[in-house]
Amino acid sequence: MGSTEDLDYPQIIVQYSNGFLISKVMFTACELGVFDLLLESGKPLSSDAIAAHLGASTMGMERLLDACVGLKLLALEMTQEGALYRNTEISNIYLTKSSPKSQYHIMMYYSNTVYLCWQYLADAVREGRNQYERAFGISSKDPFGAMYRSDEEMLKFMAGQNSVWSICGRDVLAAFDLSPFMQIYDLGGGGGALARECVSLYPNSTVTIYDLPKVVQVAKERFVSPEERQIAFHEGDFFIDSIPEAELYILSKILHDWDDDKCKQLLAKVYKACKPGGGVLLVESLLNEDKSGPVETQLYSMNMLVQTEGKERTAAEYSKLLEAAGFGVIQVKRTGKLYDAVLGRK
Repeated sequence: MGSTEDLDYPQIIVQYSNGFLISKVMFTACELGVFDLLLESGKPLSSDAIAAHLGASTMGMERLLDACVGLKLLALEMTQEGALYRNTEISNIYLTKSSPKSQYHIMMYYSNTVYLCWQYLADAVREGRNQYERAFGISSKDPFGAMYRSDEEMLKFMAGQNSVWSICGRDVLAAFDLSPFMQIYDLGGGGGALARECVSLYPNSTVTIYDLPKVVQVAKERFVSPEERQIAFHEGDFFIDSIPEAELYILSKILHDWDDDKCKQLLAKVYKACKPGGGVLLVESLLNEDKSGPVETQLYSMNMLVQTEGKERTAAEYSKLLEAAGFGVIQVKRTGKLYDAVLGRK
């Protein structure tokens, strides 16, 4: 055993304490349009020029840009005229609105919504419930009623989830060979990004997005064009309304929103509706069996505490829920990315 002197406690504490500051720098640069401007300009720009274009103070913008350089989100070029800033490759790909892999919308959702709930994390830990009432002054009894408290909030959430599946969707859908399943229902499919990835990967399949009526309406208007004929819609609340028969059901980041009883209730309905030989694909971020990590999943579980009624689980815990509903031949695939896949067969 080493002594405490072997551990650089101050560095660790500073690093973790700065996590809030780091994320807010990135969120703010996205919100102000720094990365979009630099992409559109096609050339490096000075802090004065960036501030003028974006209607910001020169002093404030210079500090923001320098912080982004330190975080390797921007690159700095020193010229005779002074410092010039340009995007790094990672910023062009993930932080600009126009990129197919843009994470702009999920970052804005975290910055403007999730952060407000996290201010009350200590209260969430004490009480064991989400914090919508403190953060927004609305009832916390219906998490999705709170999450979709306005059309604007619902649109932000849907756009954010689409951002996630634009970079993670193919990994989870390719974890197993889903080509035998022609008729697929994406329960809680939202804005349709995962459905789009699914029909792209499995062109002989059709995917029906089953979601709340107001979510379906927005998905049709904003995210899924009528030309995408392999994607259909079904309006309903899967806890209350019937679930149509299908060969495969996808539950992507659904079960982590709910406690075990709600999960069992939903999976029992899915099992009853599922065709013999069909199955259910769970897409979730899996904890290690001893819950020692991954740290991203542990943090997601904290987020479930402040925003929902659920939690992140281990593969064994999800398998147990599937078995309780009647599913067998359960397979687990860790993708090595943010989200993993669990397939249960009927």
